[in-house]
Amino acid sequence: FFSRIAMLHILLVFSVFLSGSGFLRGVKSFGINYGQVGNNLFPPEKVLVLLQTLKVSKARIYDTNPQILTAFANSSIELVVTVENDMLGVLIDPQQALQWVSTHIRPYFPATKITGISVGNEVFTGDDTTLMTYLVPAVVSIHGALVQLGLDQHIQVSTSNSLAVLSASYPPSAGSFQTELAGIMPQFLQFLSSTKAPFWINAYPYFAYKDDPNMISLDYVLFNPNSGMVDPDTKLHYDNMLYAQVDAVIFAAARMGFGGLEVRVSETGWPSKGDPDEIGATIENAAIYNQNLLRRQLRNEGTPLRPNMRLEVYLFALFNEDLKPGPTSERNYGLYQPDGTMAYNVGLSGLLSTSSTSTASISLTSSATRVTVPSVSLFCTRLLSYSLNKIL
Repeated sequence: FFSRIAMLHILLVFSVFLSGSGFLRGVKSFGINYGQVGNNLFPPEKVLVLLQTLKVSKARIYDTNPQILTAFANSSIELVVTVENDMLGVLIDPQQALQWVSTHIRPYFPATKITGISVGNEVFTGDDTTLMTYLVPAVVSIHGALVQLGLDQHIQVSTSNSLAVLSASYPPSAGSFQTELAGIMPQFLQFLSSTKAPFWINAYPYFAYKDDPNMISLDYVLFNPNSGMVDPDTKLHYDNMLYAQVDAVIFAAARMGFGGLEVRVSETGWPSKGDPDEIGATIENAAIYNQNLLRRQLRNEGTPLRPNMRLEVYLFALFNEDLKPGPTSERNYGLYQPDGTMAYNVGLSGLLSTSSTSTASISLTSSATRVTVPSVSLFCTRLLSYSLNKIL
């Protein structure tokens, strides 16, 4: 009983942060990554309630977990699923790809709103060169299977890439792909162009700051007010690193003749804890990065290169994944612990520009929607009633 009451408290606090202030309601370009490399995991049914309460409309998972796909059925959540890297060698065979889609996708669609399939994750920058050669054929086979089953108009196929696919990203107009990808990258970009699928990039300004904190402005990477930088070639002004990284990818694709591709951010985030040498990995910085990113999403912003095309972003991550290997930061990107308890206070007061009283209302305006919600106290009363019905 008390654990359930604690969960309700978490929902109340964080929902005021995101939903109560109208942050994600009507924002169609924001999603969140839902990883599962942890113990004592929050069950998918309760994850769905949490996402719905936070008004998050998109999520990405790193497999095709049938429990999640079943739990998310008949909900409003759009889901991107992932083909694990070790399956790529099998799925280059069109028949195997058809079997995979028939088993892992078709039984759940359309009840579960699967909108994308990431074939592998960061394959182009891995050490396995053989796996790299499998990627494009596997992508083509998966898409072909979707065509056979009549699902290709509903589900896009791509792969999520590390920013390390770029050999240059500064200034953004100098963006270019690694020379060792010169043979395979055009094939992949051609596929994306012909199927109108996005290029997904995992972009983390945190890594750039950690590697060179004396040369890179913390305010610039955190979206805080700063003088920014001007690209000497395009004369475009950048006030944050994430947008600069995205535009660098757009320029890199354009250099290969594919300037019309949409680039989406499949992962971005900031760790709340790190090892002693992981400079900047603090609760304060994580909260600021996430808050400022959500503010930008509320405005439906595009990058300086594409100001009228809102940038789709998936925050990393919903949960801390405590069984992940590697440095401490790898286990501390989440807003919540695996069991659903809050990882850190997201900083409600920083988002409410209006003082909260029993009669105050909070109004936020964007180019897409105007949102006016009742006072926090009334919102909490309604959310408490909703949550009791859903969780208890």
